[in-house]
This record gives sequence, structure tokens and C-alpha cells, in this order.
Amino acid sequence: MELAGFLGATMLWIKAAHIIFVIFLMAGLFMMPRFFVYHHQAPVGSDEDKKWIEREDRLRRIILNPSLIIVWIFGLMLAFNGDYWHEGWFIAKLLLVVALSGYHGWMIGYFKKLRKGERPLTEKQLRMLNEVPGIAAAIIVILVVVRP
Repeated sequence: MELAGFLGATMLWIKAAHIIFVIFLMAGLFMMPRFFVYHHQAPVGSDEDKKWIEREDRLRRIILNPSLIIVWIFGLMLAFNGDYWHEGWFIAKLLLVVALSGYHGWMIGYFKKLRKGERPLTEKQLRMLNEVPGIAAAIIVILVVVRP
């Protein structure tokens, strides 16, 4: 099987790795806001508060940040390999991925506020924000598979 582009036969391995790390990233993007909801229920400075800070930090360091970096690296490799830069579906997908990356950045910022004892959002607002990655993921999958 001959595959086009500079990736050649490794393209399918890169694509598989990209999808695997997207799954890891999405898991983290779903988990962190839920962690924030539970964290809000812990009194500031309590042992439980400290445990939530530790859990959120581990999720950030072990899953979220590495997955985001790997997703971007493999995704850009696939985009250059397929020369998708002028395709409408790809531009829309890229914009959503940039938005999800911004959402990731916002979550890291919110984690830092929680670590300082600040709680600027309500639990209801956090629950609503928990829907963002799911909606974005559904649209991205449709864009990549259907390519409207």
C-alpha cells in the first residue's frame, strides 16, 4: 500500500497516535471541570482542598499538557502531509482545535485560581463549561469524517 505525502507508510501510524492522544486529551478536558465542581465543595485550605489541588495538578501534568502537545505535533504532521490548508472542513476543524486549546489554557488558569483559594465561578457555571469539549468533539468528528 503506497501512501502519498512525506510521511509515506508511517502516515497511518501517525494518524493512529493522533487519535489515541486526542482521546487522552478529551478525557482530561472532560475530567478537569468535573474536578473543579467537586473542588468547589471543599472548604478553602482544608485537607480535601489540598487533595483536589494535587489531583488537578496531576491531571494537568500527566494527561492534559502532554496530550495537547502530542495532538498538535501529530495533527500538524498530518495536515502538512495531506496539504489540507485550503480545505474548508480543515480550516473549521483547525479553528475548533484552537478554541479547545484556549479552553485548555483557561482551565489551567482556573486551576491556578483554585490553588490560591479563589472561586470566581459557580458550580453551575462549571457544569455548563463541562459541555464545551463534547460539543466541539462532535463537530470536529463530523468535519473530519463527512468533510462537508
